[in-house]
Amino acid sequence: MFKKTIIITGAIFLLLIGSLFAIPYFFKDQIKAKIISAINQKVDAKVSFADADLSLFKNFPNANVTIEKLAIINKAPFEGDTLVSLGELNLKMSIKELFKGDNEPMNIDGISSKNGLINIIFNKDGIGNYDIAIKDDKPSTDDSKSKPLALNIKNYKIENFQFRYFDESSKIKMLIDSLNHEGTGDFAASKLDLDTKSTAKISLDMDKVNYMNHVAFTLDAVLGIDLENSKYTFKENKALINQLPLAFDGFIQIVDAGQEYDLKFKTPTSSFKNFLGVIPAAYAANLDNVKTTGDFSIVGFAKGLYSDTTVPKFNVEIASNNASFQYPDLPKSVQNIVIDAKIINQTGTLNDTYVNLDKLSFRIDQDVFNAKANIKNITENALVDAMLKGTINLANLSKAYPIKLDKPLSGILKADVTTKFDMQSVEKSQYQNIDNAGTMSLSGFKYTDENGKSMNISNAAIAFNPSRVNLKQFNASTGKSDLSVTGVLENFYGFLFRNQNLQGNFNLTSNQLSVDDFVTSENETPKTEANKTVSKNTNAKKTEAMKIPAFLDCTLTAKANTVLYDNLTLKNVSGKLTIKDEKLTMENVKTSIFGGSIGLNGDVSTKGKTPTFNMDLGLTELDIAQSFTQLDMLKKLAPIAGVVNGKINSTIKLKGNLDANELTPDLSTITGDLLGQFLSTTINSKNSALLTALSSNIKFLDPSKINLNNLKAAISFQDGKVNVKPFNIKYQDIQANIGGTHGFDQSMNYNIKLNVPAKYLGTDANNLISKLSASDAQKLESIPINAMLTGTFSKPKISTDLKTAATNLTNQLIQQQKTKLVNKGTSALTDLINKNKKAGDTTKTTVPATKVEAQEKAKEEVKSKASDLLNGLFNKKKKVVDTTKVK
Repeated sequence: MFKKTIIITGAIFLLLIGSLFAIPYFFKDQIKAKIISAINQKVDAKVSFADADLSLFKNFPNANVTIEKLAIINKAPFEGDTLVSLGELNLKMSIKELFKGDNEPMNIDGISSKNGLINIIFNKDGIGNYDIAIKDDKPSTDDSKSKPLALNIKNYKIENFQFRYFDESSKIKMLIDSLNHEGTGDFAASKLDLDTKSTAKISLDMDKVNYMNHVAFTLDAVLGIDLENSKYTFKENKALINQLPLAFDGFIQIVDAGQEYDLKFKTPTSSFKNFLGVIPAAYAANLDNVKTTGDFSIVGFAKGLYSDTTVPKFNVEIASNNASFQYPDLPKSVQNIVIDAKIINQTGTLNDTYVNLDKLSFRIDQDVFNAKANIKNITENALVDAMLKGTINLANLSKAYPIKLDKPLSGILKADVTTKFDMQSVEKSQYQNIDNAGTMSLSGFKYTDENGKSMNISNAAIAFNPSRVNLKQFNASTGKSDLSVTGVLENFYGFLFRNQNLQGNFNLTSNQLSVDDFVTSENETPKTEANKTVSKNTNAKKTEAMKIPAFLDCTLTAKANTVLYDNLTLKNVSGKLTIKDEKLTMENVKTSIFGGSIGLNGDVSTKGKTPTFNMDLGLTELDIAQSFTQLDMLKKLAPIAGVVNGKINSTIKLKGNLDANELTPDLSTITGDLLGQFLSTTINSKNSALLTALSSNIKFLDPSKINLNNLKAAISFQDGKVNVKPFNIKYQDIQANIGGTHGFDQSMNYNIKLNVPAKYLGTDANNLISKLSASDAQKLESIPINAMLTGTFSKPKISTDLKTAATNLTNQLIQQQKTKLVNKGTSALTDLINKNKKAGDTTKTTVPATKVEAQEKAKEEVKSKASDLLNGLFNKKKKVVDTTKVK
């Protein structure tokens, strides 16, 4: 019996467990339908979600509905903007809610969500994107039409949310990041106490000016909620802004016109630690053992209506009097701290808000610093009136306050400046409306970054004039470089407050500048023994992609005695540099190098994805051996280093892409033209495999005797190929024409056309010529010879048509002699005929047969003599004549 009971109980239990797994599958579609119905009834927006799942285990004994990737996208006038995005939304309800009919609403007891975004936007017309509720001009009076979902929430929770707020008209932007919030209370009651806990990080910008940047905020509060009157009252609460404690009292009530505020807040204690608590923990360190004297307090209120046209009146007072603090591990303290600041609005109009910093003062050792400022008319055209005066020893900052620096600062900063300006004048560059006066100076400044690069400023001085800021002096050194700069900043405040480009004109002089001193590295790793084992595929040092700053709009007239760039030493560098729109334009840049000089005009742009350049270069009397060895571009264009000694004049026009890391030319992309002229040159053929091979194939050619003085050559280059326009040179009494192409990979395809006098074609040719008379030898034409150069400069392949040229010469000689002998034979025949004719016989007579025979005999003699002559010319043996034979 007992065994039977156990079996039945087990079966029931298994059936129950199986039901818990199976039920969600039966109700899943029903729940989806109710969610879709609830959304469609209320929302005029594009709503989507990936899926909706039901679980009876997640919040057992309650049911849990999970909606995945819920998104609400606005329609016009915010077409495409995301209003709400939720990674996960959980709805908790009683299991019995699953069994309600289609016309019965499901009661939701709890809500939770993770990884969400709420994005509130107000456009220029004051319309908000959150107003997506469906407008019903004729409210239904039919109570039989039931809502698909009903909210009877007792608890809710959101995790890792981001709340964005932007008002386009007032240019107020707020970001609440890493927002976590939860509340517990019975929303079924019309009045309840909601117990809440909140943490977040808050950033606030107003018209491009940042007032809060990721400020940590914590609030634990009990809110008294009156749902009938939409009134929320602060009861028990504790707030922290960073580590500054604040207590709230009062209420917020939602009314037809907006929200009604009546709030008061203050610091619950007046210790000066409250001030240090405002500073983010990353910069203020641990406050537990900090010794402080004096007080610090924040007291304020906000009372009135927040609506489309008004804000609550408010007053925030921040005060401290004769306070001090000292960190336990630091040798110095900050003394005589006085703070007197107010943020006030007395009218309820946002533009009437004003900020008064009546006094800010402190002392470290004997150095005292004072400041005050007044800002009003903040939303329409902010008016600023400020003063700075005092001295700060920068070395004492890290001795009195826990500033996180790898290397300590040093230097003396002095300021005595007053300024009055309005933001519209700054934005419109109406400098006549800006009133500046005073000076700032920095001396003995030294800073070393994490890579060991140091910057030393011996003296710097700035003078503030009504319309501009003058850089009177700036003397600095870093690494191998020294520089002295003076100049004018045209729109210092526009750059500082309005994100405008920094405009100015400067003069720079230097004894020596090393470009490496101004190139930063990313992930630069010190050279240690451990780094020697780094994989070949891992870069221990990665150079940061260089970019010309987009905010610079200035000119720089520069002069330097020496500039070190890569392995080059440039002397007497001067020129004008203009920086604008991420482009550096160079005008009349000149430098002495390689025994001559280089002039440069052109530009470099880093605005696009790939940096580009466009240059005109003028090379004057550059030493060929140095320039064509050390400049990789010249080496690729004309690989003559070590072969040609002397100097060169050249003009080069080229453009192409730059390497993004080092801003050096990408040779595979450059195109352009070069026109060069050799000066006082000699040739060292022993250093050239090409010339050695050429002289081996053309015996009569001695490359070392080729004269290139004043030779002009023109080349063009594109896609890694160099095209040399054919040019003429003279070697002794030989004329040559050279042209062709070669690649940056050193492959070549050149053609040399030579007009060679016959005497250079060897012993056989000279033996033939020696048989000729002097007058006939002079009549011989120069023989054209072609040489083809292929392969590479280091492994050349030479082919010539010398054999063909020799054959042509032989044919020319034979033809010349044939013509001569034929002419001679004709003359002999004429003489023979005239000899047989009787004197005075003027009548035509028939030549007797004996005379014809004599004529034929004479012709044979001519032929024989011509044959003997040709045989003699070509060194053939004469045949012995058989004189015994008679015709």
